Amino acid sequence: MDRATVDIYDHRGLEWAATHAASGRQAEAEAFGRRVGPVGLRLDVGCGAGRYLPHLGSPAVGFDASVAMLDACRRVAPDACYVQGDLEQLPFARGSLHGAWSWMTHQHIPGDRLPMALWDLHRVLRVGGPFEAQVLAGSYEGDDLPGDQLRGRYFAGWEPERLVDVVTGAGFDVEEGSLTVSGDEVRLRAWRARTLADTVGPGMRLLVCGVNPSWYSADAGVGYARPGNRFWPAARAAGIVTADRDPMRALVDHGLGMTDFVKRPSRTAAEVRSEEYRAGFTRVERLVQWLRPGAVCFTGLSGWRDVVDAGAAAGPQPRGIGGRPAYVMPSTSGLNARTSLAELADHLRQAYALGGPA
Repeated sequence: MDRATVDIYDHRGLEWAATHAASGRQAEAEAFGRRVGPVGLRLDVGCGAGRYLPHLGSPAVGFDASVAMLDACRRVAPDACYVQGDLEQLPFARGSLHGAWSWMTHQHIPGDRLPMALWDLHRVLRVGGPFEAQVLAGSYEGDDLPGDQLRGRYFAGWEPERLVDVVTGAGFDVEEGSLTVSGDEVRLRAWRARTLADTVGPGMRLLVCGVNPSWYSADAGVGYARPGNRFWPAARAAGIVTADRDPMRALVDHGLGMTDFVKRPSRTAAEVRSEEYRAGFTRVERLVQWLRPGAVCFTGLSGWRDVVDAGAAAGPQPRGIGGRPAYVMPSTSGLNARTSLAELADHLRQAYALGGPA
């Protein structure tokens, strides 16, 4: 999270809190608490001075980067647990939380870093856990928001369609009809799905797009995780990653991002329907237009052939996606015995080179 913004909350946050009550939204917080259930551990992401935490039910964790805000929140909700930390690096175990409430919090990180912040939230939530968020609406991004009472805070505004794309890509099912825009605020309700979250961000050299996750990968939280899948051995042989089955390190160390055409897991890619490919392609295309990776590599020819070119062969494609070059390669599944590990590694090497110099 932006360090200058945290410092402002430490020194002037109580001034802001004194003029910003819960504005009649306690009922929404209480409804969220009921969705979590009577015993599930719920997280108030950016609890501030405690506008909503007392209404979220218990057991609850108040989480904030500001010491001053946490101290103030303790006075209004003394029975909650409190953790100081960064919402981009949540200090919780995988699947340890039952729900997350984020009210005007995730707007304080740069927009192109929100996908990984939500990847981390997906990691710590249990399958089916509710997630509710409210952020600044619009396209503003910077630290000089007009009308900001505490000047200098970093804000990233969100257009509704892009917010839904990012939340969906992060492995959440957005509740139908929950997306609302009111004044300068956009909010939605979602549920942590049993699927993979995208690992994407700025400066990607190559974005790898699979067909859809297997149930095994969805539960492991790692794409191509099944021991028989040869993606990671091929990527290491190609020299484009160094760590095995570690999508975070692949993104941070090597600029290798990962997403899927379709978020719905299945036993095999053959279960994916044409309409799912088409809908997924439009989301991936918008993602590419936004984050501008050097190139995009599609693992498995079925999706590209279904949506773009029925006669496509493996290799660089005449048509790109979102204004970026596209490469299509054979599936890395162990079921694809026709393609050797060496061939798969060569395809990944070529796709990575297509993305430009490191």
